[in-house]
Amino acid sequence: MKLKLKNVFLAYFLVSIAGLLYALVQLGQPCDCLPPLRAAAEQLRQKDLRISQLQADLRRPPPVPAQPPEPEALPTIYVITPTYARLVQKAELIRLSQTLSLVPRLHWLLVEDAESPTPLVSGLLAASGLLFTHLAVLTPKAQRLREGEPGWVRPRGVEQRNKALDWLRGRGGAVGGEKDPPPPGTQGVVYFADDDNTYSRELFKEMRWTRGVSVWPVGLVGGLRFEGPRVQDGRVVGFHTAWEPNRPFPLDMAGFAVALPLLLGKPNAQFDATAPRGHLESSLLSHLVDPKDLEPRAANCTQVLVWHTRTEKPKMKQEEQLQRQGQGSDPAIEV
Repeated sequence: MKLKLKNVFLAYFLVSIAGLLYALVQLGQPCDCLPPLRAAAEQLRQKDLRISQLQADLRRPPPVPAQPPEPEALPTIYVITPTYARLVQKAELIRLSQTLSLVPRLHWLLVEDAESPTPLVSGLLAASGLLFTHLAVLTPKAQRLREGEPGWVRPRGVEQRNKALDWLRGRGGAVGGEKDPPPPGTQGVVYFADDDNTYSRELFKEMRWTRGVSVWPVGLVGGLRFEGPRVQDGRVVGFHTAWEPNRPFPLDMAGFAVALPLLLGKPNAQFDATAPRGHLESSLLSHLVDPKDLEPRAANCTQVLVWHTRTEKPKMKQEEQLQRQGQGSDPAIEV
């Protein structure tokens, strides 16, 4: 038994000595563990750096949000609207006035086709809360539509739009609201907004900084889904239209705006009541700009922000029948 224990001890001692010698030999060999250690250390350093950056961001005050210009710093938009007496007149003017009330720095030039201002329009303007100028001029009899004639036979609103241009040029004529025209040097833009169209308020943001004549598409006009300029590399190169595409400016009245200084600098520029069908817009624009110099807006004329809508003419058969019986609607109630 003693010999066996002695042998085991001797074997254990020899193995231990061999292991120690092997370890001492390995200490002198190059170690390949450094690259992984360096990579791990670099990862830790990057994490520490990111944590430091995040901590610095948390300590930094939040950025001040971009502030829109004060309304006083914006160019004024002069919206010219011709209007005439009819059953839907008040409804359409109310709708338009409420759209315009969403637009800062706007001056509404409402021009009646009448010898003098009517109580309906005067009251509507006074209640609108808008800065306005009330004008009135009667369309000459020779230019009026005759009974049964379609609306496209004769241009409408010509005298009224020209009356507003006269007022802007200091030729007076206001019957209500702001009587004084803008002083020389006023920065602004002029837009012709009929009372039966539908307007996005985004449209007025697009036209605000017009330098000459800005343009955009108009929806539901000319027998098309939309009509307007074709743009390439930021320049107007043609027009999407189906009717008389060779017109100088095949644009709808709602499809352009004019910088006020440009308009005032061209005192003879106005609408021509004798212009052929579809050429009314061209009769003004031809005095102001070349087609190649038009300024495309609304994402290079790819967005429709105004629509040539029309209110259906009400049918009054029952009203007429009641009137014949002496029981018509109370005329003192304004519709």
